[in-house]
Amino acid sequence: MKSFPKLMLGAGLAFLYLPLVVVMVYSFNASRLVTVWTGFSAEWYGALFADRQLMTAAGNSLIVAVLSASLATPLGLAAGYALARFGNFRGRTLLAGTLAAPLVLPEVVAGISLLLLFVAAEQTFSFMPGRGLFTITIAHAGFTLAYVAVIVQARLAGMPADTEEAAADLGAKPFAVFLHITLPALRPALISGWLLAFVLSLDDLVVASFVSGPQSTTLPMMVFSSIRLGVSPKINALATILIVATLAILAAAAWIGRAELRRSSART
Repeated sequence: MKSFPKLMLGAGLAFLYLPLVVVMVYSFNASRLVTVWTGFSAEWYGALFADRQLMTAAGNSLIVAVLSASLATPLGLAAGYALARFGNFRGRTLLAGTLAAPLVLPEVVAGISLLLLFVAAEQTFSFMPGRGLFTITIAHAGFTLAYVAVIVQARLAGMPADTEEAAADLGAKPFAVFLHITLPALRPALISGWLLAFVLSLDDLVVASFVSGPQSTTLPMMVFSSIRLGVSPKINALATILIVATLAILAAAAWIGRAELRRSSART
């Protein structure tokens, strides 16, 4: 009976990660059938990079992910800082509820709402571009900034305000205190928030499907449309690259966090 929890843990981990291992192994399968192993080959990686549509969709996803994460990070920083440091100001409940909405709102509802918003804006304002990478970027920044705000708020909640108050007592202006004391302390949270926003944007399918245009297909949309006609071995190769890239991002985030912790310990 003592080994039962370990068995359950092992079964749970196998259920979660064994399919990923199978996908990675079969990305090197020489057969066109994704479930029949006929020998080792890396030809599907070459076929993947030769597929112009997939590469264009991957480029669109990377552009949107970088831009939306870079936009969501300062907005999430401002929102998280306000919730953590400004006390019970007027509108705090509304702000907190607005930030919590993207975390619990169904993606279909968010997608329809944003679609109606962009259509109305396009009809009202002549300078508004049509649906495309711009609208996808705005939509992704809109829901990922909530995750950045949560991370920043949690970081500030665990960080005493003594140093900031001491700097203010010594005559430092609020912006100088924020720039030279608060912001460096928030650097790990901001990096983690940017990486999380990047991954969430790269992974999104539902919202992007509603707010995209005919010439702005993202990678998840391309993959979803292709597997409806049957899974190609190129998809296994693509999935393997995404898994490796995600693991690299997680490793980089963990390394940055440990490095910042060592710097903080050295200063104290």
